[in-house]
Amino acid sequence: MTKKNNSIREKILLGLELTHTKLIRTKKERNFVLVVSDEGKVVRVNPKNL
Repeated sequence: MTKKNNSIREKILLGLELTHTKLIRTKKERNFVLVVSDEGKVVRVNPKNL
């Protein structure tokens, strides 16, 4: 990868981390269940456990 591509990749990863944090915070505040896929199976997770 070139230096420019690495910079863009880092920004995308930081954005994904920020989005993940906001999602978990929102789910905790509203007391909603978080639904994720784990090896092809649907798993419901209580966000308070994260």
